[in-house]
Amino acid sequence: MQRILFLFIVCLFLSLSMTACSKTEPPKTSAIAKEKSPAPDVSVISLANGSALKLSELKGKVVLLNFWATWCPPCREEIPSMMKLNSFMAGKPFQMVAVSIDEGGKPAIEAFFKETGFSLPTYLDESGASSKSYGITGVPESFIIDKQGVLAKKIIGGFAWDSPEAVSYLEGLMK
Repeated sequence: MQRILFLFIVCLFLSLSMTACSKTEPPKTSAIAKEKSPAPDVSVISLANGSALKLSELKGKVVLLNFWATWCPPCREEIPSMMKLNSFMAGKPFQMVAVSIDEGGKPAIEAFFKETGFSLPTYLDESGASSKSYGITGVPESFIIDKQGVLAKKIIGGFAWDSPEAVSYLEGLMK
């Protein structure tokens, strides 16, 4: 009986750790991002240089907008594939925008990158406006925006961004 209970607890823990990390409650507004609709134009701050980036400035590029946090296991798992994708897409009409929702802000993210050796084009959303506009309910959540600024796809949970299917899909949107 103890073995069955132990196995149940282990399975429950594993299933919870593989799903998206819940941090926020669903928005109570209907003005959230919807597939096949114009992507909300939000502004985020670059971790690297403190400059503002408006998504509308990226028209003409395919955008991978990813909401993540340093404390989220599925986020940590997908970062290496995001790094590979970003490297592969260099020089193409593609922009990765990894928005951290960490409450510790820049110091927490920089410490995480130093500790792990990871690196992403990271942006901050200190007011929470972009996560509200996109209606995120947890992390990771990703949004693929086409060259015209239309939300093509929403992906909840971790994803293998360097998979041939993902690369092919993104390259198809670039045409």
